[in-house]
Amino acid sequence: MSAATIDRTAREAVASACADVHGAGESDHVDGITPGLVALPEDTAQVAEVMRAAAAHGLTVVPRGRGTKMSWAMPPDSADVLLDVSRLDQVLDHQAGDLIVVCQTGARLSDVQAVVGEAGQRLALEETVTGASIGGTLAANTSGARRVATGSARDLLIGITVVRADGVVAKAGGRVVKNVAGYDLGKLMIGSAGTLAVISEATFRLHPVPVTHRWVTAPVADPARAQDLVQSVLHAQAVPSAIEVEWVDGNGSVSVLLEGREEGVAGRTATVRSLLGDTSVETVDAPAGGVTYPWDLRASGDQRHTALKLTFALSGLASVLSSATEAGVSLRGSAGAGVAYAAIPPGTSADAVKIAVDRLRSACTTHGGSAVVVDAPASVKAEVDVWGPIRALDLMRRVKDQFDPDHRLAPGRFVGGI
Repeated sequence: MSAATIDRTAREAVASACADVHGAGESDHVDGITPGLVALPEDTAQVAEVMRAAAAHGLTVVPRGRGTKMSWAMPPDSADVLLDVSRLDQVLDHQAGDLIVVCQTGARLSDVQAVVGEAGQRLALEETVTGASIGGTLAANTSGARRVATGSARDLLIGITVVRADGVVAKAGGRVVKNVAGYDLGKLMIGSAGTLAVISEATFRLHPVPVTHRWVTAPVADPARAQDLVQSVLHAQAVPSAIEVEWVDGNGSVSVLLEGREEGVAGRTATVRSLLGDTSVETVDAPAGGVTYPWDLRASGDQRHTALKLTFALSGLASVLSSATEAGVSLRGSAGAGVAYAAIPPGTSADAVKIAVDRLRSACTTHGGSAVVVDAPASVKAEVDVWGPIRALDLMRRVKDQFDPDHRLAPGRFVGGI
């Protein structure tokens, strides 16, 4: 699609807000939508200047971190300015004694991990997409296998700085782990796909890097058996950091990650092996196939899989796995947290995708969760209900109206056209 048309006065206003403003290139599209301008601010103040200029001239703005998930959700209705925060890439403060880190949201998650890792610590968010930024990780609400032990981003974020659609800078939370003042602002931003405000800084609590770890993996060929194994590990005194499931063509595996001190891990590993049975194996490396998404992250355009995020009560695991088998899709995710991802191969007809999505969505909603299409070729997004039934949609729309009354931030990207 051709680039958005922006008049000269508006262009000059945005250009005056930060040093680097230029026209969009081939890599700057947002799920097929080409912005009129790309702005690269270098700090929160410049982000605010860009937002004020955009507000003054009625321009729509789509935030971007490192661009690893720009095809997720829906294409925006409009994208006058692509606000690229990749130059906000610094770790601003690391208080190792207090187990906190403050970073700009254009920083890659891997770079933040390298900084805090020098003190034997880690941010318990996993790089599920290689090269992902802190801001993109928050905006998409991605997490990894270890959320069983440490929770998701909502549990780790203790402070946040955002720039509203009108250019006003707002802060909430603080630098103390027990400080919960304003924490709800952080919760609102997580998973909002850049539709409420632009996140420029974030403060997280950290965890020590464990001395050692072990994976225990067992093959399974029956959904009920997989659920029984997961439940037995959860109810034992094993204290797993992760319980992963992989499922392809009616067969799969359950993998348990154990972390801590050497003697403790050895004892808990023995416990888990006794629970998973004689076919279980113990390894240091993650199980074959990994613990990230079951689709090709490098694919683009029509070669993209139809990718779904599934959530469900833990008691619904067997039902979800059975539905995956019936739908002919591969599945991978956190059986211990009730969050998994499914992949439908590229080239599958829209009608077949609809049937598979409906089948998975039925299983998930029956067990208190949801099935959302996070990525898909444009032809699929045009034909398939991406979001499904959404609780509290009216409330979400009112929140959008409060934060962005003119609907200029990533319009149409989120549920219900928000």
